[in-house]
Amino acid sequence: MKNNVAEKLSLNLKETEEILVNFLREEVHKVGFKKVILGLSGGIDSALVAFLAAKAFGPENVYTVMMPYKTSSKESIEHAELVVKKTGINTKKVEITPMVDAYFAMNEDMTSLRKGNVMARTRMCVLFDNSAKEGALVLGTSNKTEILLGYSTQFGDSASAINPIGDLYKAQVWALSEYMGVPQEVIKKKPSADLWEGQTDEQELGFSYQMADEILYYLVEERLSPKEIVSLGYEEKVVEIVVRKIKINQYKRKLPVIANISKRGMGSNFKYPRDWGV
Repeated sequence: MKNNVAEKLSLNLKETEEILVNFLREEVHKVGFKKVILGLSGGIDSALVAFLAAKAFGPENVYTVMMPYKTSSKESIEHAELVVKKTGINTKKVEITPMVDAYFAMNEDMTSLRKGNVMARTRMCVLFDNSAKEGALVLGTSNKTEILLGYSTQFGDSASAINPIGDLYKAQVWALSEYMGVPQEVIKKKPSADLWEGQTDEQELGFSYQMADEILYYLVEERLSPKEIVSLGYEEKVVEIVVRKIKINQYKRKLPVIANISKRGMGSNFKYPRDWGV
């Protein structure tokens, strides 16, 4: 059973592309927008979203912002520029170094985690400001694996109005990126949030994305218990870590919880259709 996970994660790529492109058009247009904007990191997730957006709206209606920090890899900008060149989308570069360093200087006890969170939220602040400037809706670039594991910064890289790849596991992101022609330099490199020099996603997680995808697939799609997954040959410790990450990061996957004191609170009992359109 363990050996056929890759087959189960495989997609009809042509159909998936069509679904996501149509999803973007419908969700953006019905709320009155014609343009979109996203942060372009040089990584595969934002590259794929850029390709999908260019196909959905035309490159002239897609805006991207590159937001490097002084320790960011030079390669990240180079790879982001490859995406821009191949798609023909709009782009600009905004250095976040002076913004975040001013705050870091006020807090000498900053840890790597706190610095990463500040950088992620600063980038989203810049992105939403440019969203207002261009009249463009912000697209998310977090994949399903990251969302389930909580591998994102709340109100940072997890913030967006619409996310076209949030139901794609990392393996599916790679496959669709290959299909859509994302540059090989982007596809082949090790995934990284590029928050500090030498940082990689898998190093931080403590296991590979392939391992995470497989365990998450069995937990979420097949609804197997952790014990059943271990019986398939997966390391018990890794399964426990994945399950714990899903549980402790649930708050990141929900809107802020509002206390109800009236007859019609803003929670589950406020059940108007969301698709009003404009």
